[in-house]
Amino acid sequence: MKTISLKIPELLHERLREEAERRQVTLSDVVRESLATRFEGKKGKKGASCFDLAADWAGSIKGLPKDIAVNPKYMDGFGS
Repeated sequence: MKTISLKIPELLHERLREEAERRQVTLSDVVRESLATRFEGKKGKKGASCFDLAADWAGSIKGLPKDIAVNPKYMDGFGS
């Protein structure tokens, strides 16, 4: 494995550190995964989907109907 060195802004470093801590992995693991995702593409797409960005929250609200995402009656009043 090759080694590189780079300078990153303080805010980016903080976000990187928080992500590594949250996932209990090294900073290098997070950077490698991010680079691989960027260059290889995730599921043939560029960038993250809405679900990718909100995956931590998916299913976190209790008491909602189980078919809320697919039942058209919950869309009444939205759109036209």
